[in-house]
Amino acid sequence: MKAGAGLTAARDQRPCPLDPFRAGPRGNRDSWGGRAAENSTPMSAGDPKNGRDKPEDSLQVAQIWPEVERAECLARGAALKWASGVFCRPEHLERLSQYRKRESQRTASIHTRLKSIVQSYLEGVGWGLEQLRGARGELKEVSQALKRAGLESDGNTAGVKSLERMREVSVSHRQLLAAVSNLPRLYSVRSMVMETERLVESRRLLEAHARLMDLERWQDDILWQLYGAAGPAGSALSPEEQELVGRYFSGVGQLVDALGKELWAVVSSALALARQNPTPFVSAVRIVEREEALDRALPEERGGAKGHSRPLPSGRPRCWRASFFQVLEEAVQARFRSVSYLHTRGPGLAGHLSALQHGIMADLTTVRHLLEHCVPPHYQLTAAYLRASHHCLHAHLAQVSSWDLESGEIFAVLNWVLHTYNSPDMMGQPELEAEMEKLELGPLISTEGLEQLQNKYVQSVRKSVSEWMHKALQVELQDWQRDQEPDTDHEGFYLTSLPTIITQMLEDNARVALMIGTSLRDQMIQMGLYEMENLINRFREALVEFGKEHRRDPSKDKNKFYLHYLLASISNCIILKKSTVSLQQQQSSRSAGQFSRTPPNPLAALDRAVRRACRLVMDQLLLALLPLLPGLMTRHWLVQGDPTPKLCSVLELHLELYGHVRPPCRERLQEEAQWLLVVEYVRALMQKKLVCRGAEERRQLAQQVVQDNQQFREILHGLEGEGSVPEVNPLALLPVLADFIRLKDPNMLTLEVSGLAAKYPDISEEHVCVLLDIRGDVSRDVRGAVLDLLEQSAPPSACRLSAHLH
Repeated sequence: MKAGAGLTAARDQRPCPLDPFRAGPRGNRDSWGGRAAENSTPMSAGDPKNGRDKPEDSLQVAQIWPEVERAECLARGAALKWASGVFCRPEHLERLSQYRKRESQRTASIHTRLKSIVQSYLEGVGWGLEQLRGARGELKEVSQALKRAGLESDGNTAGVKSLERMREVSVSHRQLLAAVSNLPRLYSVRSMVMETERLVESRRLLEAHARLMDLERWQDDILWQLYGAAGPAGSALSPEEQELVGRYFSGVGQLVDALGKELWAVVSSALALARQNPTPFVSAVRIVEREEALDRALPEERGGAKGHSRPLPSGRPRCWRASFFQVLEEAVQARFRSVSYLHTRGPGLAGHLSALQHGIMADLTTVRHLLEHCVPPHYQLTAAYLRASHHCLHAHLAQVSSWDLESGEIFAVLNWVLHTYNSPDMMGQPELEAEMEKLELGPLISTEGLEQLQNKYVQSVRKSVSEWMHKALQVELQDWQRDQEPDTDHEGFYLTSLPTIITQMLEDNARVALMIGTSLRDQMIQMGLYEMENLINRFREALVEFGKEHRRDPSKDKNKFYLHYLLASISNCIILKKSTVSLQQQQSSRSAGQFSRTPPNPLAALDRAVRRACRLVMDQLLLALLPLLPGLMTRHWLVQGDPTPKLCSVLELHLELYGHVRPPCRERLQEEAQWLLVVEYVRALMQKKLVCRGAEERRQLAQQVVQDNQQFREILHGLEGEGSVPEVNPLALLPVLADFIRLKDPNMLTLEVSGLAAKYPDISEEHVCVLLDIRGDVSRDVRGAVLDLLEQSAPPSACRLSAHLH
């Protein structure tokens, strides 16, 4: 501390080198510039009057702290800049004394703080040096003590070596004493081992275990006596000594293995033999509990003071309780394997699952009512059996699910897992439900496994459905070639076997899938709709090919009932549409479209097939009318009325066949036939085969058109009677055309065309020109006026007549 005080005093006599403003002897600052600096001598680094250190001291400080010189230069520059700004005018010099006094006070305050800080630092350094001096002295004392202890230890080494021989004699004496005292036991070991073997073979397990415990205790005592005789240091026995004791007790380890083998044989056969004689099982449980008690007690007894603990006997701990439950689980697995696997595949899988059910429930009854009373309560044997059987079932069903199963086998597995296993006949019994909830065993098959199994089931059924639909379509195509009319139902509508087969198959699959769950039912319906759509697309292609084949040779005898089977196909599509709607209604709304990005649309495919079939029916009607149509609008027709009666006969025959089609397609066909007849009739008129030569011929032409219209109406009166009159009745056109032709005054044609354009907005200029030509009495002026009026009439909507005519 004296050195620190002296250093502090020396530093107090010197100004701080970090202070940029150093006061002179009178406390003023000569470093300021301005006008006052003109009368003063400039400060220099070596001027002693300014209170500065000598040049040598300044140089030494600069060498120690190089940044001090730069900081001092910056401070002087800042001071000069400040002073030049403050004292830029002469009148400002009056306040010079005030500035000096204020800055002197500030400088003194800074010096005081710096001295205080340096003083505190120096005091800390002095205290640290004092502590280091004390520690160095203590280290010297400890080092000297260690040297003296080492010298004394070296001096005692010779005395310790002289005791080694005495220690060896003592150990040998104690070992010989232990051997002599245990000679009677050693001589009786062999007879005890043989007696215990006989007891084990005769399954007198409790007696055998008591003898075995005696043998193990003798062996442990002898080993401990030899171990203790080895000296107070507790050194381990030599390999020769251990081998000598092991030879005397060589049969003990074999006895342990033999007894354990018998125990596990009893435990594994307990499920099968408990009803006959549960005594061996009870003995096995008592032995397991004895061993478990020894496994717990021995470590507690022999975990003594550190360095003097007695080692555990060889083979301890045995953990026979854990082995007991492991053997029980293996016994359950063996019971599973005992169920016949010969007929597991194919139809025998359902029988195999049923046998598993009966076997599990029989064993569970044995465990609950017999074995549970033979073990301590903490064994919870029922829970252990449930856990073991569940694990075995889980592994077995996973193996079964990995096989290439058919749809019937997959259904059997799903039904057994989802319904039978949790039913009141198995684990759903009231007394078992609480136990199962405590165990939290989880599902027999995981959610992902169930989804995969259900998808496999759907794919298997889909393959079967696709094959059956293909066969049904082939049968349908063969029926089309039959030389007889299609069958009719009780209402007289045509039908074939196709819709009955398809509908029954899809409904049966949906009903069977519902036995598993609604999710599988929805998947099955979705699959059925896809296959239905594919079938209808192939069915439509078959209709197109059927029509092409008929057009190639319409006179073939095998195509005699071509039209009948077309009509039957339309009725079949109507039945399939009803079945499709029924299936879609059964499907859950939340699952519609869930199993595929593009949901099936069999209704659109059915509509396309119906349109194609109706088109072929109309083509067949047109084919029947074509030979008669050239006779219309001829002189012969005008005089005798032929071939209108024949047209009516053909139309009546076809309409009668259309009556075998289910509504609403029946009305659609009748309407299409009406349109076809009128369009072909008007097309014959538009051909200008007959041009009137006078008013009388116009009257006859109009009258004949009206008579033909009346005959057509008589044939088609059934449409009006059934209340299915179309919005635009094509037959209403014929009287209008007749009135146009019959009109006597050509000047009234403008008004007539105006009414015709209002009723049929899409009538074209070509149509009107043909009608004017047929009259034969229209002048050029009237024709121009009529066409101008027609051009001014803008059609607000389209009519089917123009489309049919073109």
